[in-house]
Amino acid sequence: MHIRRLAPTELHRIAHLRAALWPDSAIEDLAATIAAQPEYLVLIALEGDEPAGFAEISLRRGDVNGRETSPVAFLEGICVDPAHRRKGIARALVEKALEWGRERGVSEFASEALLANGVSHAFHRAIGFAETERVVCFRWPIAASA
Repeated sequence: MHIRRLAPTELHRIAHLRAALWPDSAIEDLAATIAAQPEYLVLIALEGDEPAGFAEISLRRGDVNGRETSPVAFLEGICVDPAHRRKGIARALVEKALEWGRERGVSEFASEALLANGVSHAFHRAIGFAETERVVCFRWPIAASA
């Protein structure tokens, strides 16, 4: 297995994995994010030449729940193809992300998961994250005035 930074011209290689993680997000959304945020990293894990997984990491400043410093390296998302799971690929992607964060001088690595996503919670704990807090978000749509 080999992990490396994914070039913007190669985004199509992870489109199927990204769609599994975020069905409503097109690969063009990622291209726009990378163009707008120079401190955004996309890693790809390869088994031979086959994409086995990916991770997206950013530097976030300001409001990041549970953080003590700013900026923090932030795990935006991670996905390993089901055929390649239980081989340490996700952990290896996170290790590479930690290295990237250290190179940028950050002292914290953060992430988040939906409250009902117990699989993600277990994954985070298994690789070394510590839960800091739980948040419930609320929304009240305001209708346009006539």
